[in-house]
Amino acid sequence: MLKGISPLLTPELLKIMMEMGHDDALVLADANFTAMSIAAGKPVIRLPGASMLQAVQAISALLPLAADVPHPVGFMAVSGEPASYRSALQRDVITLIQPEMLPSQSAEPVERYAFYDRARAAYAIVLTGEKQPFGNFILRKGVIGENLRP
Repeated sequence: MLKGISPLLTPELLKIMMEMGHDDALVLADANFTAMSIAAGKPVIRLPGASMLQAVQAISALLPLAADVPHPVGFMAVSGEPASYRSALQRDVITLIQPEMLPSQSAEPVERYAFYDRARAAYAIVLTGEKQPFGNFILRKGVIGENLRP
């Protein structure tokens, strides 16, 4: 254990987060997500005892979000609902992560099959114990650094 780091962040997950570069994507998936077939050989980290809200809270405490895109967070849109629909879980996660985004940024709903395509291109998948269907998110990693010097 380390001070100030959530015990949900396993050594394997911390290693993955450290290896990721700018604009790499990390999928945070619910327990229903087809992680193994979507990942196709990429890392799948299991957090079976964690809810999505717990996982997002732990990961977002360490993972900077991309500042150079309008939507550093994507979430799986609920099939059969209007584009503006957000489940209670989606609203809770977006509220939790909103302070990590710039005022001009927002979380983007992504149609289910388009979400799968983005997930296939992601660096890794974190499979949580979240039981809420459509409880899937993609976080794009940003950078930590100083401003450019003139």
